[in-house]
Amino acid sequence: MKQTENHHSGQPGKGIYLLPNLLTTTALFSGFFAIISAMEGRFEQAAIAILIAMVFDGLDGRVARLTNTQSKFGAEYDSLADMVSFGLAPSLVMYEWALSQMSNYGTAFGRIGWVAAFLYTACAALRLARFNVAVGKADKRFFQGLASPAAAAIMVIFIWVGDDLGYGGKQLSIMALIVTVVTGLLMVSNFAYYSFKDLGSSKRVPFFAMILLVMFFVLTTIDPPKFLLLIFVLYALSGPGISLFRKIRKLRKNKA
Repeated sequence: MKQTENHHSGQPGKGIYLLPNLLTTTALFSGFFAIISAMEGRFEQAAIAILIAMVFDGLDGRVARLTNTQSKFGAEYDSLADMVSFGLAPSLVMYEWALSQMSNYGTAFGRIGWVAAFLYTACAALRLARFNVAVGKADKRFFQGLASPAAAAIMVIFIWVGDDLGYGGKQLSIMALIVTVVTGLLMVSNFAYYSFKDLGSSKRVPFFAMILLVMFFVLTTIDPPKFLLLIFVLYALSGPGISLFRKIRKLRKNKA
Protein backbone atom coordinates (compact mmCIF):
# COMPACT_ATOMS: atom_id res chain seq x y z
CA MET A 1 0.00 0.00 0.00
CA LYS A 2 1.32 3.44 -0.91
CA GLN A 3 2.15 5.55 2.15
CA THR A 4 0.70 9.03 1.98
CA GLU A 5 -0.70 11.70 4.24
CA ASN A 6 -4.20 13.11 4.01
CA HIS A 7 -3.71 16.81 3.25
CA HIS A 8 -7.39 17.59 2.69
CA SER A 9 -9.09 16.42 5.86
CA GLY A 10 -6.36 17.67 8.20
CA GLN A 11 -6.20 14.23 9.80
CA PRO A 12 -2.99 12.20 9.83
CA GLY A 13 -2.74 9.59 7.10
CA LYS A 14 -1.63 6.00 7.37
CA GLY A 15 2.05 6.77 6.91
CA ILE A 16 4.76 9.39 6.69
CA TYR A 17 7.29 10.32 4.03
CA LEU A 18 10.48 8.45 4.84
CA LEU A 19 13.35 10.43 3.29
CA PRO A 20 12.80 13.96 4.70
CA ASN A 21 11.85 12.59 8.13
CA LEU A 22 14.94 10.36 8.10
CA LEU A 23 17.09 13.44 7.54
CA THR A 24 15.28 15.22 10.38
CA THR A 25 15.89 12.21 12.64
CA THR A 26 19.60 12.34 11.78
CA ALA A 27 19.69 16.01 12.80
CA LEU A 28 17.87 15.13 16.04
CA PHE A 29 20.32 12.29 16.76
CA SER A 30 23.28 14.64 16.16
CA GLY A 31 21.91 17.08 18.74
CA PHE A 32 21.37 14.26 21.23
CA PHE A 33 24.88 12.92 20.54
CA ALA A 34 26.28 16.41 21.22
CA ILE A 35 24.71 16.39 24.70
CA ILE A 36 26.14 12.94 25.48
CA SER A 37 29.58 14.00 24.19
CA ALA A 38 29.56 17.12 26.40
CA MET A 39 28.62 15.04 29.45
CA GLU A 40 31.68 12.88 28.74
CA GLY A 41 33.94 15.90 28.28
CA ARG A 42 34.35 15.51 24.50
CA PHE A 43 33.50 19.10 23.58
CA GLU A 44 35.05 19.19 20.12
CA GLN A 45 32.94 16.19 19.12
CA ALA A 46 29.89 17.90 20.61
CA ALA A 47 30.54 21.01 18.51
CA ILE A 48 31.00 19.01 15.30
CA ALA A 49 27.83 17.01 16.03
CA ILE A 50 25.73 20.18 16.20
CA LEU A 51 27.30 21.45 12.97
CA ILE A 52 26.34 18.13 11.36
CA ALA A 53 22.81 18.64 12.69
CA MET A 54 22.79 21.99 10.86
CA VAL A 55 23.65 20.30 7.59
CA PHE A 56 20.85 17.73 7.86
CA ASP A 57 18.41 20.38 9.08
CA GLY A 58 19.11 22.34 5.90
CA LEU A 59 18.72 19.25 3.75
CA ASP A 60 15.40 17.89 5.03
CA GLY A 61 13.32 20.87 3.93
CA ARG A 62 15.01 21.14 0.55
CA VAL A 63 14.63 17.41 -0.10
CA ALA A 64 10.96 17.57 0.89
CA ARG A 65 10.36 20.42 -1.59
CA LEU A 66 12.34 18.77 -4.39
CA THR A 67 10.56 15.41 -3.97
CA ASN A 68 7.15 17.00 -3.26
CA THR A 69 6.96 15.22 0.12
CA GLN A 70 6.16 18.23 2.30
CA SER A 71 3.69 17.62 5.10
CA LYS A 72 2.40 19.17 8.29
CA PHE A 73 3.80 16.23 10.25
CA GLY A 74 7.26 16.84 8.76
CA ALA A 75 7.13 20.54 9.62
CA GLU A 76 6.16 19.85 13.24
CA TYR A 77 8.78 17.11 13.59
CA ASP A 78 11.45 19.40 12.15
CA SER A 79 10.54 22.13 14.65
CA LEU A 80 10.80 19.73 17.60
CA ALA A 81 14.14 18.41 16.33
CA ASP A 82 15.41 21.99 15.99
CA MET A 83 14.49 22.67 19.61
CA VAL A 84 16.66 19.77 20.76
CA SER A 85 19.58 20.27 18.37
CA PHE A 86 19.75 24.09 18.34
CA GLY A 87 17.95 25.10 21.53
CA LEU A 88 18.70 22.56 24.23
CA ALA A 89 21.96 20.94 23.05
CA PRO A 90 24.06 24.14 22.60
CA SER A 91 23.04 25.52 25.99
CA LEU A 92 23.85 22.25 27.78
CA VAL A 93 27.17 21.88 25.95
CA MET A 94 28.10 25.47 26.88
CA TYR A 95 26.99 24.88 30.47
CA GLU A 96 29.10 21.74 30.80
CA TRP A 97 32.10 23.44 29.21
CA ALA A 98 32.14 26.86 30.87
CA LEU A 99 29.00 28.14 32.59
CA SER A 100 29.11 25.49 35.32
CA GLN A 101 32.62 26.74 36.13
CA MET A 102 31.29 30.15 37.15
CA SER A 103 30.52 28.78 40.60
CA ASN A 104 34.26 29.18 41.27
CA TYR A 105 33.62 32.94 41.49
CA GLY A 106 30.91 32.44 44.09
CA THR A 107 27.48 30.89 44.57
CA ALA A 108 25.70 33.81 42.90
CA PHE A 109 27.84 33.48 39.78
CA GLY A 110 27.07 29.76 39.67
CA ARG A 111 23.37 30.59 39.49
CA ILE A 112 24.01 33.17 36.78
CA GLY A 113 25.63 30.40 34.73
CA TRP A 114 22.63 28.10 34.63
CA VAL A 115 20.21 31.02 34.29
CA ALA A 116 22.12 32.13 31.17
CA ALA A 117 21.91 28.59 29.76
CA PHE A 118 18.17 28.55 30.41
CA LEU A 119 17.78 32.01 28.85
CA TYR A 120 19.35 30.74 25.64
CA THR A 121 17.06 27.68 25.58
CA ALA A 122 13.96 29.79 26.26
CA CYS A 123 14.93 32.28 23.52
CA ALA A 124 15.39 29.40 21.06
CA ALA A 125 11.92 28.08 21.92
CA LEU A 126 10.38 31.54 21.49
CA ARG A 127 12.25 32.03 18.21
CA LEU A 128 10.96 28.73 16.81
CA ALA A 129 7.40 29.43 17.98
CA ARG A 130 7.45 32.88 16.33
CA PHE A 131 8.86 31.39 13.13
CA ASN A 132 6.13 28.70 13.01
CA VAL A 133 3.40 31.31 13.43
CA ALA A 134 4.89 33.53 10.71
CA VAL A 135 5.27 30.75 8.10
CA GLY A 136 3.53 31.80 4.88
CA LYS A 137 3.18 35.42 6.04
CA ALA A 138 6.72 36.79 6.40
CA ASP A 139 9.19 37.62 3.60
CA LYS A 140 11.01 34.35 2.89
CA ARG A 141 14.19 36.20 1.95
CA PHE A 142 14.70 37.32 5.55
CA PHE A 143 14.41 35.87 9.04
CA GLN A 144 13.10 37.92 11.94
CA GLY A 145 15.80 37.43 14.55
CA LEU A 146 18.90 35.24 14.33
CA ALA A 147 17.98 31.71 13.21
CA SER A 148 18.50 29.08 15.92
CA PRO A 149 20.96 26.97 13.82
CA ALA A 150 23.20 30.04 13.34
CA ALA A 151 23.00 30.88 17.05
CA ALA A 152 23.87 27.27 17.92
CA ALA A 153 26.83 27.42 15.52
CA ILE A 154 28.25 30.50 17.27
CA MET A 155 27.90 28.78 20.65
CA VAL A 156 29.60 25.52 19.76
CA ILE A 157 32.26 26.93 17.40
CA PHE A 158 33.27 29.32 20.20
CA ILE A 159 33.80 26.22 22.35
CA TRP A 160 35.66 24.50 19.50
CA VAL A 161 38.01 27.48 19.05
CA GLY A 162 38.66 27.70 22.78
CA ASP A 163 39.39 24.00 22.96
CA ASP A 164 41.59 24.22 19.85
CA LEU A 165 43.65 27.05 21.41
CA GLY A 166 44.10 25.09 24.63
CA TYR A 167 41.78 27.22 26.79
CA GLY A 168 39.38 25.51 29.16
CA GLY A 169 35.88 26.64 29.91
CA LYS A 170 36.98 27.92 33.32
CA GLN A 171 39.34 30.43 31.70
CA LEU A 172 36.70 31.66 29.24
CA SER A 173 33.62 31.42 31.47
CA ILE A 174 32.87 35.17 31.49
CA MET A 175 33.19 35.39 27.71
CA ALA A 176 31.07 32.25 27.38
CA LEU A 177 28.39 33.94 29.50
CA ILE A 178 28.38 36.96 27.18
CA VAL A 179 28.22 34.78 24.05
CA THR A 180 25.31 32.76 25.49
CA VAL A 181 23.24 35.78 26.51
CA VAL A 182 23.90 37.81 23.33
CA THR A 183 23.14 34.97 20.90
CA GLY A 184 20.00 34.13 22.87
CA LEU A 185 18.73 37.70 22.73
CA LEU A 186 19.57 38.02 19.02
CA MET A 187 17.25 35.08 18.34
CA VAL A 188 14.26 36.95 19.76
CA SER A 189 15.28 40.35 18.35
CA ASN A 190 13.49 42.07 15.48
CA PHE A 191 16.65 42.33 13.38
CA ALA A 192 16.31 41.08 9.80
CA TYR A 193 18.72 38.36 8.67
CA TYR A 194 19.14 37.17 5.09
CA SER A 195 17.76 33.62 4.92
CA PHE A 196 19.70 32.33 1.85
CA LYS A 197 16.54 30.42 0.89
CA ASP A 198 16.71 31.68 -2.67
CA LEU A 199 20.14 30.11 -3.17
CA GLY A 200 20.09 26.91 -5.18
CA SER A 201 16.93 28.01 -6.97
CA SER A 202 16.55 28.31 -10.72
CA LYS A 203 17.74 31.92 -10.61
CA ARG A 204 21.14 32.63 -12.13
CA VAL A 205 23.92 34.05 -9.92
CA PRO A 206 27.02 36.02 -10.96
CA PHE A 207 30.12 33.97 -11.80
CA PHE A 208 31.89 35.82 -8.98
CA ALA A 209 29.59 34.03 -6.51
CA MET A 210 31.12 30.71 -7.56
CA ILE A 211 34.61 32.09 -6.93
CA LEU A 212 33.54 33.20 -3.45
CA LEU A 213 32.15 29.73 -2.76
CA VAL A 214 35.44 28.11 -3.76
CA MET A 215 37.37 30.56 -1.56
CA PHE A 216 35.05 29.73 1.32
CA PHE A 217 35.85 26.01 1.10
CA VAL A 218 39.60 26.67 0.72
CA LEU A 219 39.76 28.97 3.77
CA THR A 220 37.64 26.56 5.81
CA THR A 221 40.10 23.71 5.21
CA ILE A 222 43.02 25.87 6.45
CA ASP A 223 41.62 26.48 9.94
CA PRO A 224 38.00 25.28 10.23
CA PRO A 225 37.04 26.47 13.75
CA LYS A 226 38.44 30.01 13.53
CA PHE A 227 37.20 30.70 10.02
CA LEU A 228 33.73 29.30 10.69
CA LEU A 229 33.45 31.35 13.90
CA LEU A 230 34.39 34.49 11.95
CA ILE A 231 31.75 33.75 9.30
CA PHE A 232 28.94 33.14 11.80
CA VAL A 233 29.87 36.14 13.96
CA LEU A 234 29.78 38.37 10.87
CA TYR A 235 26.39 36.90 10.00
CA ALA A 236 25.14 37.61 13.55
CA LEU A 237 26.33 41.21 13.19
CA SER A 238 24.66 41.55 9.80
CA GLY A 239 21.23 41.84 11.44
CA PRO A 240 22.04 44.97 13.47
CA GLY A 241 24.04 46.20 10.46
CA ILE A 242 21.05 45.92 8.11
CA SER A 243 18.84 47.65 10.68
CA LEU A 244 21.33 50.52 11.08
CA PHE A 245 21.67 50.88 7.30
CA ARG A 246 17.89 51.08 6.86
CA LYS A 247 17.59 53.73 9.58
CA ILE A 248 20.33 55.86 8.04
CA ARG A 249 18.75 55.56 4.58
CA LYS A 250 15.34 56.52 6.01
CA LEU A 251 16.82 59.59 7.75
CA ARG A 252 18.48 60.68 4.51
CA LYS A 253 15.20 60.34 2.61
CA ASN A 254 13.37 62.40 5.23
CA LYS A 255 15.99 65.16 5.01
CA ALA A 256 15.90 65.18 1.20
